[in-house]
Amino acid sequence: MQLTIDLTGRDVLVTGSEKSARQAIRRYQIAGAHVYRLSTPEGVPGDGQLPERPFLVAVVDDGEAGWLPLVERCRDAGIPVAFEPAPGAEGHVTLVGGGPGALDLLTVGAVDALRDADVVFYDRLAPYQELADLTSADLVDVGKQPGLHKVTQRDIEKLMVEAALLGKNVVRLKGGDPYVFGRGGEEVAACVAAGVPVRVISGVTSAISVPAAAGIPVTHREVSHMFTVVSGHAPLTEKEHTHLAGLGGTIVVLMGIGTLPQLAAGLRRAGMNPDMPMAVVERGYRPGQRTTIADLGTIETAATGCSNPAVLVIGEVVRVAEANRNHAEASAELSRLAASLLEA
Repeated sequence: MQLTIDLTGRDVLVTGSEKSARQAIRRYQIAGAHVYRLSTPEGVPGDGQLPERPFLVAVVDDGEAGWLPLVERCRDAGIPVAFEPAPGAEGHVTLVGGGPGALDLLTVGAVDALRDADVVFYDRLAPYQELADLTSADLVDVGKQPGLHKVTQRDIEKLMVEAALLGKNVVRLKGGDPYVFGRGGEEVAACVAAGVPVRVISGVTSAISVPAAAGIPVTHREVSHMFTVVSGHAPLTEKEHTHLAGLGGTIVVLMGIGTLPQLAAGLRRAGMNPDMPMAVVERGYRPGQRTTIADLGTIETAATGCSNPAVLVIGEVVRVAEANRNHAEASAELSRLAASLLEA
């Protein structure tokens, strides 16, 4: 659970064994409470002492039915009771898609997994700035940047597996979706090979959400009935350029600033119209979000100074966004004129 009251200096009694109560204990300690633990319903203290009258009693749902009398006594005495989930009996790994970086685009499943984690290995494109408000887990930065991998992919997989084998609930938090250029398949395979239980919680992929943040739909009736998602980390081959140019629809390129010149030139050589509209959306849903719009023939010049993280959108849907934007601006101008006339 997420704590929303000030517990600084307050006595909190947490029920349950050391293993089942570990996450609840950590949450309340981080919140500034003086935490005591009651090991059994028979009243055995977990740390040799108990508060005379706790401010709050946190009952961990560890499957032990004997805590009910304690709950009833607390209610009779006017002591608030909070119910806490117990961590799983064995360590496991959860790959979590964190979306494009906006806290409100985290799924409910992602929030629940973070709440119950013992350790979180997070990427730089995940919403890591807010993690302290979402989890009491140990936070480990394993983010990779182009040309700078502070922790290699294989080492990340090793860290995840080792933590799970120690009995910890591990969350691997990624930007976007784990299975969309997130190497989630490799990490699942590493867990399976080590006999570690693993599951995947899908995230909102930046391939759709970041264009939306700029007002660009990746599909639009009578304009585009399909879209293709491409990784921009490495240049495409001439054959791939030809296939892309011939598909039609919308092309979405993730992290494609470094290969933008090769992509634009390759698509032109493959026969795509140089007048095809193109957008570069930088830092979607983050401070400093910016959209640069040009066409395939001039985008290299227009995008000078653009940087990753960025999503490239190529297709007629970019004109749809421009038309909607122009319409909104015209409507706003008419409203201002009407207001000034009424005031006159």
